[in-house]
Amino acid sequence: MKGGGGVGPPARDPATAGPRGDGAAAALALTALLGLSCVRPGATPRDPRHGAPGVDSVTVAQWRFDEAAGPRCADAGPFRLDATAGPGTRNSYGRFGGAREFMRAIDSFVYAPPNPALGPSSGFTVEAWVMPRAFGQYEDTPIAARWTQEGNEQSWLLGIVGAKIKPPATRLPSPGYHDALVIVGRSGQLVFAFQPADASQPRAFTSSQRLILERWTHVAVSFDGSVVRIFVDGRLDAQYATRGSIQPSRAPLLIGNYFDPRRLTSFSGELRMEPGGDENPYYAFEGLIDELRISSAARTEFPEMGR
Repeated sequence: MKGGGGVGPPARDPATAGPRGDGAAAALALTALLGLSCVRPGATPRDPRHGAPGVDSVTVAQWRFDEAAGPRCADAGPFRLDATAGPGTRNSYGRFGGAREFMRAIDSFVYAPPNPALGPSSGFTVEAWVMPRAFGQYEDTPIAARWTQEGNEQSWLLGIVGAKIKPPATRLPSPGYHDALVIVGRSGQLVFAFQPADASQPRAFTSSQRLILERWTHVAVSFDGSVVRIFVDGRLDAQYATRGSIQPSRAPLLIGNYFDPRRLTSFSGELRMEPGGDENPYYAFEGLIDELRISSAARTEFPEMGR
């Protein structure tokens, strides 16, 4: 199981390990040294939730992605904003307990319906643990967003800048929906964009460092109406002075992809894209997402990173 960029051996209880007790104790000690909270299939973790972000008084929603099977993604927050995963995702082992694994497919997404509780407030934070397996070919691959091409329904977007490949380097051109958001971004950097409530042009901000593929990283962005702050692994990576407020929107929350959510249908019993449209996964996130949390305050500290 991957966690924190390393691989840990199965943890066994030395008190019940019998003649292999010494080896199990050594494995448990190594796991603790590496700071891992997950174990390989078949092992029993002592506390898979230790060190994970928790639900507190400013938590709006938190998707732990700990489900063992099925499309339901339960919200541990106060409003119980349960989400639905598309058939292009699967349950997997995460940074803490389980995680949702995303593929390069149009049906790879998690969808939370529009809800007033998700509306922006005077303070805002979005954070998650992510393990990207590839950076996108085009402008970006969203981690989470309330942003659509429908008029006046853009609110905010958190993603990873892609390679921004264009013809003739690629046979299939991107729709270019996010070109303006990643003009100065480099592949692998975080990008956070929001639409100001005063109807001006969208504002976009990038991290100073690039994420590392195949490594768990905690990413977070906060905005207090005056400063956008970007955090990587709990440390302040970049900050930008910008005044205003985030535009309210009736857009749903889409995790791990970007497309027109009006094309979603549950006719077949699964939530998937209706046939007949563009099936190309331009903005599909590839990798794992765990512990996605949205807060109604601009967090500047992440104590769980020190555990």
